[in-house]
Amino acid sequence: MARLRSAAHDRDLIVLEGASGRNLAFGPAHISASAAPGETGNSVIVGHRDTHFAWLEQVKTGEEIVVETPRRTLSYRVRGIRIVSEKDLSVMADRGVPTLTLVTCYPFHAVAPGTHWRYVVTAVLTP
Repeated sequence: MARLRSAAHDRDLIVLEGASGRNLAFGPAHISASAAPGETGNSVIVGHRDTHFAWLEQVKTGEEIVVETPRRTLSYRVRGIRIVSEKDLSVMADRGVPTLTLVTCYPFHAVAPGTHWRYVVTAVLTP
């Protein structure tokens, strides 16, 4: 459905539609119930911390993340990074402006799978 790029971290990923286990095995996935990239609302993309989204650990506020859809190329600026409980669904909330939210499990170097924490990077569309 889209391409996700970060020049600062030398990443170029294909984003699949639908956050199923099958899709996540191949790459980051867009949560279908969230807004499409570039639309008003919150576009949420999830990925595994030990593969496709391991680079999120190095992301800093102010960095650019680019999303390329079949129709256009969008530039987002990272505005916040936080760690939340897996039960905290506020990360999916519509913020009234085009927002990109990247979510992965936390901590990044945990040995056991299935942690109860999520690492959340929030970015807003730049004009």
